[in-house]
Parts: sequence; structure tokens; C-alpha cells
Amino acid sequence: QVQLVESGGGLVQAGGSLRLTCAASGRTFSRYAMGWFRQAPRKEREFVAAISWGGGKPTYYEDSVKGRFTISRDNAKNTIYLQMNSLKPEDTAVYYCARHGSTYYSGNYYLFDAYDYWGQGTQVTVSS
Repeated sequence: QVQLVESGGGLVQAGGSLRLTCAASGRTFSRYAMGWFRQAPRKEREFVAAISWGGGKPTYYEDSVKGRFTISRDNAKNTIYLQMNSLKPEDTAVYYCARHGSTYYSGNYYLFDAYDYWGQGTQVTVSS
């Protein structure tokens, strides 16, 4: 059983920054692409960013976060990160990390159903 634990959320003013962390259990972490999704109140969960397996290239971003968010991974620590800069009130949501369902593959990285394990989420609130 794989466990994913997010941390780093909080309350920040518009224009500020936060770094989210997702720590994964298991010994095969580097074989899997990983993703970040978010869900705002009364909205569906949406794709935010994804990172390929192994060395972490390429990376993928939802259009509204390109240039502001950066996803990265540290395989030695079984951890991925989401650095969020220039935050906007519309970034307010619960952020979830997830593990892709296939090894050595990043296809359909933007689809909820491509991922098989999810964290419990961390709240990010951006005030105006």
C-alpha cells in the first residue's frame, strides 16, 4: 500500500508564495510519474502539474499556473514539491498529490483516472 502525505499549505496573501511537499512511501517511487491536482469549493478536481518518472523531465502544467508554479522531485527522499509563486485568490483550493497508475509512463497525466494513489490533501487559501 502506498501512502502519500502532503504538507505546506496555509493562508497567504495574493502575490505570495508557498511550497507544497508530498512524501511517498514505497521503494519504487522513481518509476512513477507524479501529479498535483486541486479542488476548490463546489468545483471538480482539476489538474495542476505533473512530473515524469526518473529524472523528472518533462514536466506539465495547467495553463493558468504556467510561469508561476514549478513541480520538482527528489527521488532520494521519495518526495515531490510544488513551488507556487505569485499566488492569486483563484488558486484557493485543497491540493492533492497523486501517483500515476503505470510505471515508466506519463501518458494522460492530466486525467484524474490516470492516477491510482492520492494523498489526503492540503488546504491553500489566498486572500485578496
